[in-house]
Amino acid sequence: MMGQALPIAGAASTLPATPVPAMRATGLGKAYGPITVLSDVALDIRAGEVHAIIGENGAGKSTLMKLLSGHVLPTTGHLEMAGEPVAFADAVAAEAAGVVLVHQEILLASDLTVAENLFLGRELTRGWMVDDRAMNHRAAQILSSIGARCHPRDRVGNLPLAQRQLVQIARALLEPRKVVVFDEPTAVLANDEVAALLAVVRGLRQQGTAVLYISHRLDEVEALADRITVLRDGRMIGTWPASGLTQREMAEQMVGRKLDMLYPPKRPTPTGDALLQVTDLSVDHGAVQGSFSARPGEVLGIGGMIGAGRTELFEGLMGLRPSQGHARLNGVAMSHRSVGTWQAAGLVYLTEDRKGKGLLLDEPLAPNLTLQALDTVHKRATLDRRKEGAALEKAVASYDIRVRSLHLDAGQLSGGNQQKLLLAKVMLTDPSVVIIDEPTRGIDIGNKNQIYEFINLLVRAGKACIVISSELPELVGLSDRVLVMRAGRIVAELSGDQVTEQNVVYAATSGSAQAGGGRA
Repeated sequence: MMGQALPIAGAASTLPATPVPAMRATGLGKAYGPITVLSDVALDIRAGEVHAIIGENGAGKSTLMKLLSGHVLPTTGHLEMAGEPVAFADAVAAEAAGVVLVHQEILLASDLTVAENLFLGRELTRGWMVDDRAMNHRAAQILSSIGARCHPRDRVGNLPLAQRQLVQIARALLEPRKVVVFDEPTAVLANDEVAALLAVVRGLRQQGTAVLYISHRLDEVEALADRITVLRDGRMIGTWPASGLTQREMAEQMVGRKLDMLYPPKRPTPTGDALLQVTDLSVDHGAVQGSFSARPGEVLGIGGMIGAGRTELFEGLMGLRPSQGHARLNGVAMSHRSVGTWQAAGLVYLTEDRKGKGLLLDEPLAPNLTLQALDTVHKRATLDRRKEGAALEKAVASYDIRVRSLHLDAGQLSGGNQQKLLLAKVMLTDPSVVIIDEPTRGIDIGNKNQIYEFINLLVRAGKACIVISSELPELVGLSDRVLVMRAGRIVAELSGDQVTEQNVVYAATSGSAQAGGGRA
């Protein structure tokens, strides 16, 4: 029956442990045909506790969350709430029982206002009429409580991605819940928004709500969690008190091996002539007079707060936004700038939005890989399927893209494997300069380690790599130099010992470098 939590007929009654968990999963598993994606998971989810679920991409975390919240039916195992066996026919039934999932993907109606989205399907009424005034008032309260800066009457489609994520969280928390499941809630949020959300999670714990929290950001897990469960390859590895695991130990449990240094050792200071030279680049509604260079054998980091104009600067450089300014690549002036002309000249750009702009999610892996480099897989005027297949096999091996079949669609890959496919795609043309926007957003620690090593190999081969990142440890750990942006301008250049998290934050917030830091 739709919309109801169904007791399991004939389930054995046992004396529950004390205290009774808000939710208990026993032997939970899921298979799609012959392929098992999750097996034999046992969890006690306690009221007034934050329980973190960590694991690599593809470990089964999102599948587990969907099983717990009624979005997917289990193949094996069962659930209890407050000691009573239950089964959820669908997500509506789970929500009626007090369990809600805050999705990683944005599931909102773009053409409706914020308030309309919050109350969609549960509108407040006055008599026969929808009470817009009451909904706007309640929406303003919940938005303020989670640190969202949007207005109840704003159209969702016009909001930045981070604000849409906060609206989705607000919708989940509009009514009291017994169990709240967060799936990568901070992946697109700025630092101040992350801080506000973590305060909300702590508030839920204080109110006695059970919180399940999935995140690849192990610093968040360490700061929030009371207990931590690790999944690996669809199986539960174990559950530990959070106080008993360091971030490094969490990472090693996730990948099942000892991790060497997460970031490659820094390279000698590059001394060659610049491969890319940009002068006075201004981007409409984005950046003002940006000048910078990238040398062979160098990782140039681009830092700043979300909204500082980092992505806009490079989209303008690529011809994706209207811009004015000058650029030279390998000594040649680039007067007509587009993705195609840059690629032909030896520069490629890896977008931050791999699902929306980087990949065709409903298309197979092979055309996703070769679409921008068709000349490498053509035979006369036709596509050579053998060459295309060989290119895919080589990319899968070279970039460790983990797939159970070469005939999958790109959307069936985990986030980390999608990012590695994108990296293989842009490298197919053998560029001399690679720009990567948010290289590891939403990616687990094992895949991060691999992508960092790929970047290291690129620059050691004499290429230049420009990395735009909102993760300070990543920015500092990878970069030989860092340019910091604020309000559309490059306000500081840091190099050598100046490249520290403290210096990046100071420049991003104050608009100037500390003593010893120069301007770009």
